[in-house]
Formats: sequence, structure tokens, C-alpha cells
Amino acid sequence: MAERTSTGLLTMMLEPTPAVAATLPAEVREKLAELELELSEGDITQKGYEKKRGKLLAPYVPQIQGVDPSLQIDNRIQASSQSVLPGSKHNKSRAANTRDERFRSDLHTEAVQAALAKYKERKMPMPSKRRSVLVQSSVEACTPPDTSSASEDEGSLRRQGRLATSTPYQGQGHPAVEHWFNRVIQGSSTSSSASSTSSHPGGRSVTTTTTTTTSHAALNANAAATALADFMAHTQLDNHSAPPDVTGLSERSSLHTEHPQVASVRGVSRGYNNHTSIMETADGCEWRSEGSHSLMDGVPVNSRVSSKIQQLLNTLKRPKRPPLREFFVDDFEDLLDVQQPDLNQPKPEGLQMSPLEGEPLGVVNNWPPSLPAALHRWGTTQPKSPCLTALDNAGKPVYTLTYGKLWTRSQKLAYTLLNKLSTRNEPLLVPGDRVALVFPNNDPVMFMVAFYGCLLAELVPVPIEVPLTRKDAGSQQIGFLLGSCGVTLALTTDACQKGLPKAQTGEVATFKGWPRLLWFVTDGKHVVKPPKDWHPPIREASNDIAYIEYKTSKEGSTMGITVSHSAMLVHCHALTQACGYTEAETITNVLDFKREAGLWHGVLTSVMNRMHVISIPYSLMKVNPLSWIQKVHTYKARVAVVKSRDMHWSLLAQRDQRDVSLSSLRMLIVADGANPWSISSCDAFLNVFQARGLRPEVICPCASSSEAMTVAIRRPPEMGVPPPGKAVLSMGGLSHSVIRVDTEEKLSVLTVQDVGQVMPGALVCVVRVEGTPYICQTDEVGEICVSSGCTGVAYYGLPGMTKNLFETIPVTSSGIPFSDRPFTRTSLLGFVGPDSLVFVVGKMDGLMVVSGRRHNADDVVATALAVEPMKFVYRGRIAVFSVSVLHDERIVVVAEQRPDASEEDSFQWMSRILQAIDSIHQVGVYCLALVPANTLPKAPLGGIHISETKQRFLEGALHPCNVLMCPHTCVTNLPKPRQKQPEVGPASMIVGNLVAGKRIAQACGRDVTQLEDNDQFLYIQDVLQWRAQATPDHPLFLVLNAKGTVASTASCLQLHKRAERVAAALMGRLNTGDHVALVYPPGIELIATFYGCLYAGCVPVTVRPPHPQNLATTLPTVKMIVEVSKSVCILTTQAIMKLLKSKEAAAAVDVKSWPMVLDTDDLPRKKSPQMYKPPTPEMLAYLDFSVSTTGILAGVKMSHSATSALCRSIKLQCELYPSRQIAICLDPYCGLGFALWCLCSVYSGHQSILVPPLELESNASLWLAAVSQYKVRVTFCSYSVMEMCTKGLGSQTEALRLRNVNLSCVRTCMVVAEERPRIALTQSFSKIFKDLGLSPRAVSTTFGCRVNVAICLQGTAGPDPTTVYVDMRALRHDRVRLVERGSPHSLPLMESGKILPGVKVIIANTETKGPLGDSHLGEIWVSSPHNATGYYTVYGEEALHADHFNTKLSFGDTQTVWARTGYLGFLRRTELTDASGERHDALYVVGSLDETLELRGMRYHPIDIETSVIRSHKSIAECAVFTWTNLLVVVVELEGSEQEALDLVALVTNVVLEEHYLIVGVVVVVDPGVIPINSRGEKQRMHLRDGFLADQLDPIYVAYNM
Repeated sequence: MAERTSTGLLTMMLEPTPAVAATLPAEVREKLAELELELSEGDITQKGYEKKRGKLLAPYVPQIQGVDPSLQIDNRIQASSQSVLPGSKHNKSRAANTRDERFRSDLHTEAVQAALAKYKERKMPMPSKRRSVLVQSSVEACTPPDTSSASEDEGSLRRQGRLATSTPYQGQGHPAVEHWFNRVIQGSSTSSSASSTSSHPGGRSVTTTTTTTTSHAALNANAAATALADFMAHTQLDNHSAPPDVTGLSERSSLHTEHPQVASVRGVSRGYNNHTSIMETADGCEWRSEGSHSLMDGVPVNSRVSSKIQQLLNTLKRPKRPPLREFFVDDFEDLLDVQQPDLNQPKPEGLQMSPLEGEPLGVVNNWPPSLPAALHRWGTTQPKSPCLTALDNAGKPVYTLTYGKLWTRSQKLAYTLLNKLSTRNEPLLVPGDRVALVFPNNDPVMFMVAFYGCLLAELVPVPIEVPLTRKDAGSQQIGFLLGSCGVTLALTTDACQKGLPKAQTGEVATFKGWPRLLWFVTDGKHVVKPPKDWHPPIREASNDIAYIEYKTSKEGSTMGITVSHSAMLVHCHALTQACGYTEAETITNVLDFKREAGLWHGVLTSVMNRMHVISIPYSLMKVNPLSWIQKVHTYKARVAVVKSRDMHWSLLAQRDQRDVSLSSLRMLIVADGANPWSISSCDAFLNVFQARGLRPEVICPCASSSEAMTVAIRRPPEMGVPPPGKAVLSMGGLSHSVIRVDTEEKLSVLTVQDVGQVMPGALVCVVRVEGTPYICQTDEVGEICVSSGCTGVAYYGLPGMTKNLFETIPVTSSGIPFSDRPFTRTSLLGFVGPDSLVFVVGKMDGLMVVSGRRHNADDVVATALAVEPMKFVYRGRIAVFSVSVLHDERIVVVAEQRPDASEEDSFQWMSRILQAIDSIHQVGVYCLALVPANTLPKAPLGGIHISETKQRFLEGALHPCNVLMCPHTCVTNLPKPRQKQPEVGPASMIVGNLVAGKRIAQACGRDVTQLEDNDQFLYIQDVLQWRAQATPDHPLFLVLNAKGTVASTASCLQLHKRAERVAAALMGRLNTGDHVALVYPPGIELIATFYGCLYAGCVPVTVRPPHPQNLATTLPTVKMIVEVSKSVCILTTQAIMKLLKSKEAAAAVDVKSWPMVLDTDDLPRKKSPQMYKPPTPEMLAYLDFSVSTTGILAGVKMSHSATSALCRSIKLQCELYPSRQIAICLDPYCGLGFALWCLCSVYSGHQSILVPPLELESNASLWLAAVSQYKVRVTFCSYSVMEMCTKGLGSQTEALRLRNVNLSCVRTCMVVAEERPRIALTQSFSKIFKDLGLSPRAVSTTFGCRVNVAICLQGTAGPDPTTVYVDMRALRHDRVRLVERGSPHSLPLMESGKILPGVKVIIANTETKGPLGDSHLGEIWVSSPHNATGYYTVYGEEALHADHFNTKLSFGDTQTVWARTGYLGFLRRTELTDASGERHDALYVVGSLDETLELRGMRYHPIDIETSVIRSHKSIAECAVFTWTNLLVVVVELEGSEQEALDLVALVTNVVLEEHYLIVGVVVVVDPGVIPINSRGEKQRMHLRDGFLADQLDPIYVAYNM
């Protein structure tokens, strides 16, 4: 947002503010109002309006601003800074107790509200959700979560923003380091200048900030997300319901709020165009200005779905599609759009920093040589002195451990561990072994005894969390740590051991991923008193390992950090010196005593100094957040160790407590003071408790990490240190790792407090985060590194990582190491400010690098919380992390939703979150998910387990109840859309092919010359008559029923006789040439009636009968075919005839308009007078109607000569003779299925075993059993049959073998299809039935289409089908690039069978219609005697489709007449030889042209996207994609529980982005079986699309990606 264009600024200045508006003359105001009215009524364009308005206001602008307009832009900054400077002197001398406005805790909330105010309240399309999904399944989901289990930095996650420009020094270009901070007057921890004005220094009111144009307006979350205006409101277009302008948030001043302007895209003033990206979509295409309020053609507005898509489209106004490229440069390597670095981005300008040294460690007389020595001293000399007081959940002290008790009990435990535990007479433990400490958070006494017991026994304690269930988040990783540390024994308390999950044997269950452990209870009765002469060895601190602290990394892996005895001792020394600890002080500790600051202050340093620790358990804090303050009061504690969330909680509860005093505190250590948001908790806490004795200067934030231990801490006031500092930093600067005092954007600032000085004896420097550890410049943010005697030593068992982290050698800009000491990286991001104060702005764990800019997860959480924080989600139950999608990090926000928040509210909240984050951080959120209360994985002490949450998100196991994806706004590195290269002429094309040595891609089947005995017949009906005389009893057909028994048979004579009866019935009633619809179930009756029609001279049209259970959808198709084919009569069975005229049918179609219906069940036995003889073979024989996958009903005309030629080709290819048997499991209504059922047996004389596919639904093994029983060599099926067999019989091959099913007889099993071969299905079919003897070479596919029903068919001779691998990305650019199997983006393609005899195929360019070379992708054209002669349509649109059937090449062989198949494919000459001894040409079908999606200038095949989607989650059963006005819609069938529905949204979006570079617009989750499939097993995507638009899918969930 910071980068405004100059035009943007000018228009901004032309906006009169309310104050200014009042100064305009009345007539000008009147004219402005008129203009407004004209615009709202559409009498004037937006551009004209702005021009006239600009003219009216021009004379007044300079007066308003007091500056000449031409100077305004340059002078603006200076003016603003000068106007502040005078005030700043006076600010400095303000009284110490005034609180600085800017640092108020609620200021961040104000900043967010201000950011949101920029956006007009606009609605987004809500996702639609089936009600059942809302019913939460889990019982716990209904219990309110413990709101207290806030994330670690919970209460602290509030952000300081500031709307004021009160920082002194703004005007100077490169301020010296000192100038970035507001110095704070000694005595107040936070006060500074109080004169924050809330308006810009120039006198313009803040309202003008609404005019900043967004950086990629149409794409940004603010534009796209907020502007998904509720379209329904705008269907009546009057002035008041203008559709939102989503392309550039055009500016309107507060003067003109009465009538919002009807802004269409054209309204964006040309001035914006210096911003080249302003008009680009995610596709990088220009927005096309279609009147944003015109309804899309023919979409009913009352349907939920269409109106939502309409809203979505209104925001993502439709980009122009650049046409497809034909020739282009290969640029896959640099395909992705690399973010160009912004030249205006801030760069560090300071000098190289010099390392910062802490004061030297003081020498203390009588300092113990080691920690056990200190314990020995106090345990023997001051045995009665209190060491630790434990509290119960009511806050009552349960037990006080004295130093004497700690000493004796630790000794007992040490003795027991070393001497009383043995296996096979060997001691179980020897010094140096690692031991797990598993103690609950409310038992510090037992923990302390165990910890010191281990130290005395020279064992290495590994404190871990208590595993509560076998599935704890991260528990497996802890197990991995224990295993790698070789832990065999776990110490625990009796109560804890009883609570652990048990196995059947009664022993503690083994947790997932854990090693086998022995559990030892350390309570009194299990430990023994050592003999008088046994003393634990007390040595000086060495470099041996003292203890191992666990730490979880950003990725979720757990590491063990080893701390040596000497480091532990030096750290205690350094803390004692820095905090000024003295003997016998009282300290209250609210932190986890097992690790980090809780352990360092409350267990180690306290013993060193004989201090008394009051330990406050987490469980008590949950019940009573004030408990720690009450204990400070009761025990007059001098020091308290807390986290900012403890301060926050106590604020919420403090109203009941009047009588507490915090005056005893000399130090309030804020352990997470390094968290940028801790400042707000500190300030708010001070505000309230200053009245109760809390002195401002006792608040001491500190910074630490597990690896480096304490890095810096603010010293208590008595040490005479410089006053605390604050910095108000620009977030924009921070995202580029540069420190800039914020001057410009008042919303996106980060206020940070210092964390004091470096620890005594430590050397600190700041290095670059990535790559070589170069030392940073003074105004640069980097990772803080420490070199001192008190850091961790290593990651246990991970030498590689240890080297990187614990042995970093920082180098200067010239590459020279600047110190010989190795440094430890702290994973804290920060810088060193004036007075050597350390400032921390974030942690490496929360760092998200998006498009080269750095964002901190905590910052984003804070922004989210500031948006009406407590209404919809639980505070502190928000997780922010980034996932890598398409070569960049993407931000994901997950929050727990309150059970009482309505769908509408949550959605509203989500859209506001997006706006706020976009506005304040200038970064888009990729996915925002809300999950039911209490379902996010918890970290041990409250908070959210981030890495586990991320893992669940990526695995699709988060089960959100609301999801909002915004890929359109934040994915900006998509490859640029393809642009067309200049055309290449035919001549250069041919020359090009020759030069490149490419042969023109054409191929043909073998010649059809030799005539056989029945080839003299020109008409198929003559063949039947001849067979009836020559071989009357030869069986032609045999139909099987579901039981596998023969339902009916027909010999040549029987078929002829039945056909005669039909002909006799027709001849009296119909004329020759009439069209007759045959509506029969699959069977012999259908075949006989077909020949009957031919005998009578009628033209048969086979039609699939309606489904009695589904008349509403199947009957209209029947009606349509009957009407379109102009059938004058319907022949059918009695049962179907009744159905056609039934009451149910009347509900679906007009039953009165059926033509004459005859049933052929009981026809009289009479011969027709004479057979009809067609005058020429070119006469129409039959019509073949089929619904294509794109939902188009197309009938083709088949002549008599084409029919005979088709049969002859198939006969030759499959070597069919009367002695052969073939099995057919296909539908007999159209295409090759019809030819095989009705024509081929009659022509070739072989016997066909007919298996109606419908029967397989009740008996899946029917077809295969028949193949085996009749020892069939050649069989045909469809993909749906093959799928039924693989799914239904996959697990039953053993049972089939026992029934003697044997498929070894099969030579070829051909799948009849009109699509790209489905390799996965054919391969799994071959694999499954290999056990039954099926040869893996047997399965192949055929290819046919409307213009020619059989182009390829494997047949019995010829080489096996070959498979090639092509690059899927090249395919999108209409190119074939062959790659190796298994290479990335490879796609296997199988040859579609051999080209049939008499068929010629050529590959042609779809646009130039010129021939293409070998292995080039183009349209498959076919020339053959059995091509259909044309479409049969009632509308007379033959002209449109003429070129489908007779087209010629534009150059090359321009004589041959070809038919265009409408399919893309390529020919490739293989090394194999075919039957004629020539090299074999393989034809590969890639997909139907009609089905391809043209997106971003590239051509996509739906099946490729669908394959990726199905792979993305185990519960996706099926998937179909289609586009709707440039939006990609993905429909997935969910096989699983409905709560998984929303998990799919992100996974589907991710996989399509990663693998196809496409942004999914809408994800629709539906029930299994919703995606319609036709009889060939092809998805009917267009039907699905229609169902979606008409809102008939009853989806489980519809997500609209922004």
C-alpha cells in the first residue's frame, strides 16, 4: 500500500474532506450533486464524471492545501515532518507520568479498525453448506474449550499501531541509529511524547486514506475478497444498489455518500495505468469491461449457485483469453514468474555493526564450584531454610521443601538409581546415562528432587511432558528424542504413573514411536536410605553433559539440547549478577519449571543463591489468574517470573482484588518479553497495577532461547542502567529486514520494547538470516548470535545441525571471520539499538517468507485478534503458519470457532481478517480455516501445537467447519499466459518439416482389395438372406442373462424369419425411406427388428429404452432422439410401450405427442410381399445417435456402402470367420458397440456371445465367466464394464479360480472407447486378472468417434500397443515432448489400437488446417470408405458441420477428402514392424477438442486435472472439472464422513496450483455417484455443469476461492 502512484496522490488531493467541503461555494456544491445524480442514473460515464468533477474542484484545491498542486507530491513528506518537529522538543520535557498515546494496548485494535474502515462493508459469496455438516460430530466439540489455554504468547498478541505522526526526526533522510527510538524519560517505563494528533500534519483529515489504490487492485484481498458483493441485491438496478466496483477501489469522499456511484470497470480513470498491474487478473490478462451488472446469459438468477458465481465473477471480471500459441520458444525453466525485486524497497544504509559485549562476569568469593556443591552446602549448613513451596489448585500451600529435605531426598534417589536398579545382575544405570523425567506441572517438589537426584548420581536428566494419551500432539517426536538419547528409564510420581494409559497387562502402555521404558516411581517408599559411608561424588563443574532440554522445531521435529555442567554454572552466575539475586530472596515462578526460564530461575539459580521459590502451577492459573499476584503480596516476593499472558489474564480478573500490593517487587521478569506483542501486556498491566504499588521500572523483559539460554535481560533499576527504549517501526521496512521509524503508513507499525542489555560475559552480534552469516548493518534486522560460556553445547546426536547452529562463525562484508570464537544462533530476530539495548522483532520459528518479504506469524495473529477478537473465535486459539505451494510460501490462518457463532457471522469475520491482514501487512492470506472448538492439537501448557496443526492441514485431517481460500489474491507467481507468435506460412511449414527431417504425420491401415465370398454383396440385408439360404442353422447370436444361462439364441434362418415378420408389419403402414425408432432392451429382438426395417426399406434408429426407475432423466432423451431423427414410428416391446404411455411418463414428457407405437411381441407369421432393394449403395442405411461427453446429441448418417466397408474392415482386423466365437459386453445402441452387436456377425458369420452390461450390476463376474466358458479368443467391453470388474471382483479372484474361470484363452480384449486410453484402469484390470491366466498383452483399446465409429482396433495380428511418456506441460502448449518414464510432469499415453484396413489418418493443425510432422500434436483427420456421410440434424445446420465430414488440407495433399474427428492426438513412427513388414505408425489419442479447457492461453485436458485431484486425498472417489466463464470449477465426490468435506478444499486448490499452474475458482464437494457417467463410462461434464448452475447437485459444500 505504501507504493501509491503519483496519479493516485493527485486524485487523493482532489477529494475534498468534510472540513473542506464546507468551504466550497454553494453553486459548486450544487453542480457536484447534479454530477453525482447523472452518474448514478447512467447519463454520464465514470470517466466523464471524474473529468468534470476535477474541473469543478480544480480552482479550490491549491487553496485547500495551501500549496501549489505541482509541488504537492514532493513537498508532502517534508511538510509533514516540519510540522511535527517543533512539537517534538516540547514532547521531551513532558512530565514523566504521562502515558504515551501511541503505546496504548488497544491501539493495535484501533489500527485494525481503521484499516477495515477503508473498505466499505461489502459481502462475499458465502460458501454453501449442507446442514448436516454443521452438526458437530464430537461430543467434546460442544464443550467450550478452556479459553485459558492461550497460545504461549497469548495475551501478549496485541499490537501497537499508531495513527499519529509524532515521531521526532521523521524529516531526516537517513537518521542516525539513535533517532529511531523515542527516548523514555527515566522513571517511567513507557512514557514518551503524548501529543499524538490523529490527523495528518497537512491538515487533511485521516479519511483521505481511503483513497489509496491497492497495489494490484483487482487481485488484492481487499478488492477481490471484500468486493464479492452480494449480487442478489443488485438484480434490481436502481441508484442505490450499484454493483461494487472491484477493479480499483475508486475513491469517494465523505461528501458524497448519499448515492454510491454505479461504477463499472470503465470507471477506473486512465490515470491508474502507470500502475501496470492494476488491471491484471491472476491470469495476467487485462480485465474486460463488461457491464458489471448485466446478467450472464441464461443463468437463472434465483439459483443459489449461479448467483454466487455471478458475485465471484463480478469481482474477478473476466480476462480476455489470448489465443493459443502455435510456434513458440521453449521456456520451461523460467516458466514461473519470478518476483522482480521492487526497486523502491528499503535497503539497509547503516555501517556494519560492531559486536556487543556484556559486562565481565564478576568474581564472587566463596562461589560454589558446581551446582551439586551448592546444594550440599545449603543442605548441610541451612537445612531448615525453605527452598520451594508447592501450591494446590485452590492456591493453598501443600508442601514446602527445605534445603535439608532436598539434599537428603536427592541423595536417597541418587543412591537408589545407581545401586538398587539392576538387570541380570548388571546395574541398570551407570553415570552418564540419560534418564527421562516425567512429572506433571503441579508437582515441582518431586521434579526438583528427581532433577538433583540425577545430578548427584551423575546421570543426565531429560525432562519431558507427561504423555496423556497415546495420540498427544508431538508425542511421537518426543519418543524419537528419547530413543536417540538411549533413554531406558523414566522417573515419575505415583499419582502420575497411575494416570498414564495402561496396556492389558497393567503396565504403562508404549506410546507411538517411543522406546521401551521402565517406569520408576520416585515417591518415598520406593527409594532407600544410603549406607552411612556412601556419599555422592561432588566434583567441580566440567564439560560433561548436565541435562538435556527438549525443543520442538518449526517443522515439528524434537531436538535435545545438551547443557554442560560448566555452562549451567556460568549461566546461574550470569543470571545472579544480571538480576542482582541475593541469598534467601523470595521469588514467584509461574513458568514451566521443566525448561527454559522456569528451570533456569526456579530450579537452578534459586538453589545457587538459597532462594525460596513459590511455584504456581498452570492448573491454578486457569482457575485463578490472579493467584501469582496474590502470592507476591502474601510472601512479599522480591522477584516474579511470568509470561505476558499471565499479566494479560490477571488484568481480566483484577476487578475483584482491591487489597493486593506489588510494592515488594524489585523485578518482574517477563520471560517472553522478546515477543513483539508483550509490550501491550506490560503497558496495560502497569496502567492498572501502578496504583497498587507496582513501580514502572521493575518490569524487566528478557530474551532467551533454548539453544543460547538467556540472551539479554533488562536490569533492575538499582543497577543504574540507561532507561528503557521503545521503537515504532514500519512493518513494510521490517518485511525487507530494514529498520525504519515509521513515517508513512500509520496502520502498519510495530512498537517494540527493548529486552535490556546483553548478559554478563557474553558477546553478541546480529547476522543475516539466510546463507553466509554476514554481520548485519546497524539498521538491518538479522538473527542474534551469542558467544559465551553459558549456551547449550549441541543438539544431542545431530552433529550436522549442531555445527550450523552452535558453531556459527560470523563474517564481515569482505568475508573475513570477525572473531575466533564460535557463536550460537539464538533463533531470535532483532537488532541492537542505542545505549546497546537489544531489540527483538520476531522468532525464526514464526518467520514466513512470502515473495521475498518476511512476515512474522505472531504479528499476523495479533492482527487477527484485533478484529472483534472475542466474538467468533477463542483468544489464543489461533494458529498461523506457512505452507509451500508453487515455489513460494503461502500464509494459512486456522482458528477455533465459538460454538455459538453463526455461519454468516464467521464468514463476515473471516472476510474482515483478510482485509485487515492485507492492509496492515500488505500480504495476502492463502487459506483461512475455522475449526470447531477444542479440536486444534494443544501444546503441553495450553497454546496450539503449530507444527501438528500444519501437518493436519496438509494431510487433510483438520476437519474445519469453515474455509476461505484466496489463491486469486496471493498467488502472483503463476507463469505468464501464452501469447501467440506470428503465423508461419504453409511453405515454410513444409520446408521446416523437411529440414528438421520430420516426415509428415500420416498413416494408414492395410489395403482392402481382395474380395471374399460375401464381399460381392453391397447391402448387409442381402448377406443375411444369403446366409439364411446357405447355412440356415448356423448359430449367429447367443444372449446371456444375469445367471449366466442362455436367455435366447438365433440362427441365420431364425433371424431372417423374424426380420421378415417385422418387414411385413411395416410395409403396409410406412413408406420407404421413413425413419423408425427401435426402443428395445439389448437382445435378439433389437437385431431382428433392425433387419426388418432394412427389408422394408425403412431407416432404423436404435434408442436406449428409458429406465423405469429414472424416467424423469432418461425419458426426455428418448423423446429427443425420436423427434430429432424425425421417426414416424416407434417399434418396441409391450412392456416398454406401456411405460412410454404411463402416468409416470406423462410427468416427464408429453405422451400425446409420441408418433405411432407398435409392439413387436406377437407379430403374425407372414412373409413380406417383396424385399426392398435400395437403388444405390450410397443410400442411407441407418442413423446412429449418441450423446457426446460434452452433452451434445449428434446423429450421423451411415450409408449402405459405409456399413459394408465397416464390417469388412473389422472382419479383416480381427480375422473373423464363421467358425469363430467372440464375446461382446457393450451397449448395442450406437458407435462400434452397435456395429459389433447388429452388423458384424451377420457379415462375417461368426457367433457372437452377447452379454448386456446391465446384467453385470447383479452379477459382476458374468462377462469373464462367459469368456472362460466359451473359450473366447476375442472379446470387447466398455470402460464401465472394466471398472465394474476391477472394483467388484478385485478381491474375489481366488473364488473365481475355484469356479474354474480361466482367461488364458483370450488373445485380445478390446475396450471400446471414444477417449484417451485409461492406462491406470487397463493396467489394474490386467494385474488383477493375471492370476486367472489373462495375458498382460491382451488388453488394448479401440478408438472411434462420430465421424467414423471405428478408426483403430487392436485386432489379432500386429505389434502390441506401445506406451510413451509425454511432458504434460508441453501438451498444454499443443506440443508433444517425449520424456522418460517417471520424469516430473510425465504423462503416460497408450496407443489406441491399430489403424483399421482401408483407413487413412493424418494429423492437422487445428487452426491453419495444414499437415503436421511426426510427434506433433494436432487434430486427427480420417479418410476411409466407412466414414459416416454427415450429421443428421433437424435444424439444417449442415453448413456449420460440413467441414467435419469433408474437409481438405490447406497445403500439401490438397485433393484427399478428410473427416475431422474433433480429437487431438499425434502419430509416431515406432521401431516395430507391422504385418506388412513396414515400420509401424502408432496413433496416440490425447483428448477431445470440445472437452479441452482453454485457460491462461493454454489448453488443458480435464482428465489430467482430475487425475491430480483424485490423488490428493484418500476420500476423493471421483472428480470432474469444467469451466464457467473463466472460472475453473472442480467437483469432487466424497467417500467418507461429511466432516472431511472442507479438508478437501485446500488440498484440491494446492494440487491444481502445483501441478497445473491453475487457480481453482470453485470447489464443490458432492456425494458419491453425483457425477454423471454415460454408457461408455465417460464423464458427462456438461450435464454436471448444467446441474451445478441450476443448483441441482445437492452439494455437501461449495467453496468459492477468492
